[in-house]
Amino acid sequence: MSVQWYPGHMTVARRETAKTMAACDVVIEVLDARMPEASSNPVITELRLACQRPCVKVLNKADLADPRITKSWLEQYNHMANVSAVAISCTHPGQAAKVPTLCQPLAPHRNSPTKPLRMFITGIPNVGKSTLMNMLLKRRLAKVGDQPAVTRVQQRHSLSNNMTLIDSPGLLWPKIEDPNVGLLLATIYAISAKVVVDEEIAEFLATILLARYPALLGTRYGVTSEELDGAGVLDTIAIKRGCLKKGKGGELDREKAAKILLTDYRHGKLGRSSLEIPCE
Repeated sequence: MSVQWYPGHMTVARRETAKTMAACDVVIEVLDARMPEASSNPVITELRLACQRPCVKVLNKADLADPRITKSWLEQYNHMANVSAVAISCTHPGQAAKVPTLCQPLAPHRNSPTKPLRMFITGIPNVGKSTLMNMLLKRRLAKVGDQPAVTRVQQRHSLSNNMTLIDSPGLLWPKIEDPNVGLLLATIYAISAKVVVDEEIAEFLATILLARYPALLGTRYGVTSEELDGAGVLDTIAIKRGCLKKGKGGELDREKAAKILLTDYRHGKLGRSSLEIPCE
């Protein structure tokens, strides 16, 4: 599934990101811990390397991810030059507070009221950038929503006398060529529902869960056979949840079943799982 979803504000966001990147000290790239590489925008990496800026990779929503796989991702990222990585759930203030602590050693020359540490929070849509911003500031300033493209403009705030935070709109790249990446991003709602088909996304998700976490599907939906494919999982959900099309003689409503699976996954109701493995 090749995806092209690049609203006009993202063109502006890319231009502003380039400017801000050049004027910041540390880039805080927020990723989804369930799929860190798929949720990492290559444009952000390109701009960061061009500006020679260090990076803290924040694997957010770690409470929804498989902890063993998250540990492997952290080991991989922490071996990169000028990169520190941390796994958190940024809805917890204590965990969010780890992020500035990791930023400071990457720019030790910026730590005073005259030269505050300038941290730039960036990433793709719907990975929790605004939630992280709000937790760090200990007040609700940035809009938060379980959908892409909530934040539309950059927001700059003082975290302390020695630290400044800049939040930015979620930024995708113009065309997502890799079909698996497109499906992964659609699974976490980083891409608008207007350009994807729920059944296709849900079948993709179900196929991965069958292969790696069949017990989660069994516990939640009563899926008992690992011999099913993704479509079979949707049929099972439709039967178990009574998803039938009106006036269709008992025909299964697979679209409704797909929405149930996707909503449950996005809200962590299935249990902890990761859809992407290092060096896969």
